[in-house]
Amino acid sequence: MFYKPRLATSELKLLRLLNARMNLTGREKQHYLNLEKGFEGELKFDLLLDGLTGERLILNDLLLEINNTSFQLDSLMIVQDTIYTFEIKNMEGEFYYENHSFHSISGTEIKNPNHQSQRSKILLRQLLKNINLHFPVEAFVIFVNLHFTLYQAPRELPIILPTQLHSFMTTLASKPSKLNSRHTKLAETLLLEHHNESPYTRRPAYHYRQLKKGITCPKCHAFMLKTENRMLMCGSCSWMENLDSAVMRIIEEFKLLFPDQKITTRVMVDWCGGDYSDKTIRRILVQNLSLKGYGRWTYFE
Repeated sequence: MFYKPRLATSELKLLRLLNARMNLTGREKQHYLNLEKGFEGELKFDLLLDGLTGERLILNDLLLEINNTSFQLDSLMIVQDTIYTFEIKNMEGEFYYENHSFHSISGTEIKNPNHQSQRSKILLRQLLKNINLHFPVEAFVIFVNLHFTLYQAPRELPIILPTQLHSFMTTLASKPSKLNSRHTKLAETLLLEHHNESPYTRRPAYHYRQLKKGITCPKCHAFMLKTENRMLMCGSCSWMENLDSAVMRIIEEFKLLFPDQKITTRVMVDWCGGDYSDKTIRRILVQNLSLKGYGRWTYFE
């Protein structure tokens, strides 16, 4: 059971919107692509966990803090006698392990994901001790990409390579697990300890005038085209959507990009690319939002 389901982070949502509407710098673009790839790998691992039988509680994307030190857990699973934490990696290519370090095949040293996993394990144990909930913790790094290879990996290292995933999931499924109120209390307490905003979030600089206006596709983020009968179609992936639904969706996107700016008919006409009349946009706003203010100071919430 996914007690805390996985959702795209606010940072990833923001970068998706900005990538569609402006030219990100090379560094910003690479960061965005890394987040997308990481999210894709996490969803892939979620499918594997979802296929497990037995009683278990799964909490995704936890951001916790102990003694002013933050740590993130890609996935945490509560079973009868153990808490499992999973650091999920969607890396691809050839790497080797040497002197407690990861290296690309060209010899470049990269950050050792096991160090991060073990650090989070230690901090989680401290947090559990502070809240007087005592469970053993096991931590693993999970490599989900079939095109990932790691040479010279010690057998005792708590990492699961793509070729080991099937047997690892079989082992997890074979462990008996019966949950009770103590396990539910643990899950609820961890949710209460979770922080929504990460201190590591990077927000590119942008302003309204530099962003391309129009309605973007929720699937591939290309710009959508007008069709008949108040429908829109994505010219890239052919996704179809009702105009009212599309306008309300990009209003939510606007609020994410500009949380302090008021929603007005004039602003939303412009944000939709100027393809729809004031009358059409106002009708959608009146039907779905609350009207505030008077006259020229009217806005919607």
